Amino acid sequence: MTSTQTRQGSDFAELSKLVIDAGLLKRRRAYYAAKISLNLLAFAGGWVAFAHLGDSWWQLFLAAFFAMMFTQLSFIGHDAGHKQIFRGRKANDVTGFVHGGLTGLSYGWWIGTHTRHHANPNHEDEDPDVNLAALIFTKAQGTERRGFLRWMAKYQAFLFFPLLLLEGLNLHVSSVTAIFQRGFKRRKLESVLMLAHIAAYLTAVFVVLSPGVGFVFIAVHQCLWGVYMGCSFAPNHKGMPTLSAGHKLDFLRKQVLTSRNVRGGPVVDFALGGLNYQIEHHLFPSMARPNLKHAQVIVREFCAKHGIDYAQCGWAASYGYVLRHLHEVGAPLRAQATVGAR
Repeated sequence: MTSTQTRQGSDFAELSKLVIDAGLLKRRRAYYAAKISLNLLAFAGGWVAFAHLGDSWWQLFLAAFFAMMFTQLSFIGHDAGHKQIFRGRKANDVTGFVHGGLTGLSYGWWIGTHTRHHANPNHEDEDPDVNLAALIFTKAQGTERRGFLRWMAKYQAFLFFPLLLLEGLNLHVSSVTAIFQRGFKRRKLESVLMLAHIAAYLTAVFVVLSPGVGFVFIAVHQCLWGVYMGCSFAPNHKGMPTLSAGHKLDFLRKQVLTSRNVRGGPVVDFALGGLNYQIEHHLFPSMARPNLKHAQVIVREFCAKHGIDYAQCGWAASYGYVLRHLHEVGAPLRAQATVGAR
């Protein structure tokens, strides 16, 4: 190992010591107790209001409310998966499975894909988040697209937000598909949770609402949930450098250089569930959500001291970067289509 590699390898150890000395890896159980309680109270209150309002088109406002609540509950499942809430795996898993059941997502499936993402963020071969059928994130991926998917890749920047309307459905389908794959752990538990969610959700909707209103309610709820989820995760890495096999980055630089933070204060902290501190989250995934903003001060100063680029921008600007990147990687496909049409 060269002296440069040794120095880089020790940089994260130095940063970790600063974070530990500041007490930022301690659990925040009181915060999570309050957060989870308020979430569940609001969620239950929403269903009480749903039953009280009855068969009315005003229910579409509640559909939007439940889109928000599904995302907020998903954020808790995310934190549990990273062992941010409790020190032990069992208590975190119980929390994760419960919240997965409430939202109709497979907690086990999410753990598997998200763990691979954290290990190799923005890696074109190993990060499942940059290997999607509907979008391309590198020009090389565009050469592999054929037919309708190739057409989508050409205009993906324009299709990005419309596609997010289907993200909720995609999450449900991916969860169900994963449960029936060979070797899936805790299949019985997840199957029961998934069936219970579907049965309870559809029963509540169609007992209270007429079929027409019920189908529109489901469409609005699921589509808005998909948009909210997509808008919460998309700014974090899309448009940042993409890695390939053989890269020489150490852990610290790999995580920082492929991630982007989103500024905005308490409102953005709430709306994005702490994911706006993506750099700090990737460096210290088990750090409790409320500690991330304090760690940011330390990490940002450390990166400046060591000459490591630290990406941060406003919420609106982050989506601009995402759309610009999607448009750029689709450019060769559009150019080929123009040449072929001559």
